[in-house]
Amino acid sequence: MGAITTPRAIRSRARLGNVSREALITVSVVAVLLLWMGPSLYRQDLIFLAATYSLIALGMYVPFVLAGSLSMAYSAYAAIGAYAVALMSVKTGMSMWWGWLIGALVAACVAVLLSLATQKLSGFYLAAVTLLFGIAFEHWLIDGPSFTGGSAGISGVAALTMFGWEPPRYSLVVFAILFVCVIAVAVDRLRKSVWGLMLQASRDNRNVARSSGVNPMHLTVVALAIGAAIASTGGSLFTVSVQAVTPETFTLSIVFLAIFMPIIGGRGSAWGAPLGALIVVIVTLNMPGYQGSGELLLAGAVLVILIVAPGGVIGWSRALIDRLTATYQERDSR
Repeated sequence: MGAITTPRAIRSRARLGNVSREALITVSVVAVLLLWMGPSLYRQDLIFLAATYSLIALGMYVPFVLAGSLSMAYSAYAAIGAYAVALMSVKTGMSMWWGWLIGALVAACVAVLLSLATQKLSGFYLAAVTLLFGIAFEHWLIDGPSFTGGSAGISGVAALTMFGWEPPRYSLVVFAILFVCVIAVAVDRLRKSVWGLMLQASRDNRNVARSSGVNPMHLTVVALAIGAAIASTGGSLFTVSVQAVTPETFTLSIVFLAIFMPIIGGRGSAWGAPLGALIVVIVTLNMPGYQGSGELLLAGAVLVILIVAPGGVIGWSRALIDRLTATYQERDSR
């Protein structure tokens, strides 16, 4: 007598299959990136930039896509992480790893204070106020205290070391890719968790969430703090890659690009953010034979994606695979 397959076992098997498929796709993409990058320093810089954009986009993904809160202060959060690493390295002589941690904590605290100050705002008004905060923070870095270095920023940041070992640049690029993958997995698991489902439910209908005993404001504040901490690691990674930081490094243009990255890659998965970041970098900086504005080409690409594939590249790919699978099964049944 065969063993009885319970619904729980079926769900566990399906979940294991999804995890295995995601892991296989991730390994394949990483392998392709490493082969494409090779020993080229220019392409290594592109991967570093794509990793920085990915982390900022993943930071925005949590409050923007999951909670529906459009905060435009993420250039400030990335700058906090970047300056924390630079200050720890240059001013204190301590390990820059402390800068990663301190930058994430400070960015999360700033996000909480800003969200509490703007808790009665939403939509355009929230975006406008947080946008002004990002502008004010950039001017504060330029005209503020002397330890920020003013418009010249901070240079001479020490190279990254791991237990006394200074990895070569190629190894740093591999570390950046793996770090983005770890954060993307964590955010995607957060999206599928009970907390993530409550966050999305409160985004869709706040009154229903309140009637269920959930405080949407508390969920949004936590989401903003998590997003700010993730975005700060993007700034920290950038400082590690160039060993310097200036106030003009993280401008508002990065925030606008980060909004489009999940749309390009696909909002249905956290992996859409790093995929969108990679596409943005390739389109704007590495499109061969195109001599015009990369931003103009990107705007056209976003428009085409919104019309042809509203679910982004990942959503379009899933639909194509489902269509091909259905066609194959139909032919096989005949």
